[in-house]
Amino acid sequence: MPKIVNHEERREQIMAAIRRVIAHGQINDATIRVIAREAGCSAGVLAHYFRDKDEMMTSALRWSHKGIRARQSEKLASLRGLAALRELLLDNLPLDEERTVETRLEVSYWSRALGSQQILDVQRQEAALLYDKIRSLLKEARDLGQIRRDVQLDDATEVFLALIDGLSVHALLYPDRLTREMAERLMLGELERLVVGTSIEDIGPSDPVPR
Repeated sequence: MPKIVNHEERREQIMAAIRRVIAHGQINDATIRVIAREAGCSAGVLAHYFRDKDEMMTSALRWSHKGIRARQSEKLASLRGLAALRELLLDNLPLDEERTVETRLEVSYWSRALGSQQILDVQRQEAALLYDKIRSLLKEARDLGQIRRDVQLDDATEVFLALIDGLSVHALLYPDRLTREMAERLMLGELERLVVGTSIEDIGPSDPVPR
């Protein structure tokens, strides 16, 4: 009797294998042969699921981002404003092993994106989603009276995105210098600059800032 293959499950196994290969090496190590071996299948099986290597790589990137968004949605489900923004910013830093693997994967794609329009489009789409989420939470926090009224939303959003990228890369490259504790402290310090009259640690999901 022929074996019944769950194609969606097999695709996920392949994408998880790509993630492991890239996260524990370099994106150049992710050859068809290496990925097939990691996924426990043949190169022919990979060709059945993906047209070419770029489609395979972009699918793995989208799959990783989908998992990150699901985790963040769960964390932010009961939070608003400043509390939600704080959680989102910290979740985008490599402060534990899971997020360190995600960061290694993300950074590995940057150089490849410069030579692949397909991967660059995915990176830009995902970055736009994060931009919109940070800006939306900044506006919500401002509307709730949790941060200063004069905060320029676009400028603040760009600063936080730059901090996420910069702190993440430095945490990977120079972990002895930029520890996880320091990365968290620097991010929260920038957020604290927007708050008036109290500490962000004292702000609940929808509490206004004391005047």
